[in-house]
Amino acid sequence: MDLKQLEYMIQIAEENNITKAAEKLFITQSALNQQLLKLEKELGTQLFVRSRSNWHLTLAGAIYVENARNILQIKKETYNQINDLLEIKEGKLTIGLTPERGTDMFASVYPIFYKKYPKVKIEPLEMPVKKQQYEIAQGNLDIGFVTLQDFQKTKDVYLPICSEEIILGVPSSHPIAYQGGKLGEPLPATSLKHFEQDSFAVMQHGSTLREIYDRLLAEDNISPPVLLETRSCETLYEMVAEGLCCSVLPISYAKPQRNVTFFSLRQQPVWEIAASYKKDSYLSQAAKELIAICTDYWLQKMNDLKGK
Repeated sequence: MDLKQLEYMIQIAEENNITKAAEKLFITQSALNQQLLKLEKELGTQLFVRSRSNWHLTLAGAIYVENARNILQIKKETYNQINDLLEIKEGKLTIGLTPERGTDMFASVYPIFYKKYPKVKIEPLEMPVKKQQYEIAQGNLDIGFVTLQDFQKTKDVYLPICSEEIILGVPSSHPIAYQGGKLGEPLPATSLKHFEQDSFAVMQHGSTLREIYDRLLAEDNISPPVLLETRSCETLYEMVAEGLCCSVLPISYAKPQRNVTFFSLRQQPVWEIAASYKKDSYLSQAAKELIAICTDYWLQKMNDLKGK
């Protein structure tokens, strides 16, 4: 069995387009098409329904691609297990990182990891949590570093690293801002019902934080006006600091400025920072070491936040 051929078919299935697949594989479209035709002749059936703009799998193609993924996963895990047995510190890790905080973490932890595993190549990919979950399930990510609550978890494995409080930030000009507190001190608890007439900066739909925010609103049966939707937790804080609106945000994005006051929420929401990987897959020693280094990073960061 030609393992390259397996990779080719998976790529066509992922792109739903042979031209885009060829570009990703760095081969010509004609060469890729020849491989496909050769395989279809061998199997005696078509694997893809062709159209100009969209290719999709036939039933036979779906069977082939699903098992192709399994075969490549077995190969990767076999090599990882043998490398660990022989203490060969080589290989590759493909990891998922959330935007903003994930890349900051990677910049801090990679030098430490590199000193221990200089021959292990890491491919960091920045993507939202839901995309990471999909890629983990497909076997395309070895590890995903995610932030989420229990209801957002899939059937794959989640190794808890630490938890982080989600808080309310309001401008100091707000009429009840005086009831709030400062970072580094216990924050007074409040209900979002007190702020249902205020505008909010919120994360865009599909994000894990937006799902948490929407649940908080549903519990209080309110629907405050939305001033801004964004993909950036940094932007959430900046909008509050500019005095434009309120926002619900992770405490690590809050800053101790005089023009922002903070509250804890009555539901005491937290989300979990976790390392995730495919269920029943083998986690290499290099992967375990990376998770350990990232755990140290986050525990130190959370301790620093408590000391603000």
